[in-house]
Amino acid sequence: MQYEIVGTPFPAVVCRLAQNESMHCGSNGMAWMSPNMEMDTNTGGGIGKLFGRAFSGESLFRCTYTARQGEGMISFASSMPGRVLPIEISSQRAIVAQKSAFLATEAGVDMNIFFQKKLGSGFFGGEGFIMQKLSGRGIVFAEFDGHIMEYDLEAGQQMVIDTGYLAAMTAGCQMEIQSVPGVKNMLFGG
Repeated sequence: MQYEIVGTPFPAVVCRLAQNESMHCGSNGMAWMSPNMEMDTNTGGGIGKLFGRAFSGESLFRCTYTARQGEGMISFASSMPGRVLPIEISSQRAIVAQKSAFLATEAGVDMNIFFQKKLGSGFFGGEGFIMQKLSGRGIVFAEFDGHIMEYDLEAGQQMVIDTGYLAAMTAGCQMEIQSVPGVKNMLFGG
């Protein structure tokens, strides 16, 4: 698969697929495509996966588009101003992302729900208890509102992020809540 991300402020990703190559997306994820793309709507792995997608902010059903009779072209457009980010997923690199980040993926990537295990992170972390975990092998296209800054943290390195601003992290990262010291800061600091 080859791809190009186009447009602002509502970006889209245009994918060129070899014959019999497939892409997955949620309902209403496809924006435009060549006429030789075959569509199949399914639960994407049974009733458990169906409800998992619903809890993580995605549509209940998954659409699979496959190029038939030669090379195909399909595009997936963002539903909000911001950025479409291609993320390489591998057996050593799974990603945990905010709800509704999933736009489209190659056939080898699996999306599951991710539960915040810490009560403070779930209640006050800005992302809630349920996020999306993307694992397997391939490229996932995630959509994020606003501007995205990417940071590569070394083992043991930390970063303080205000609630609601975490777009995605590798599955090996941990998110913890810490309060701001001082009553004035807590009450009037936002």
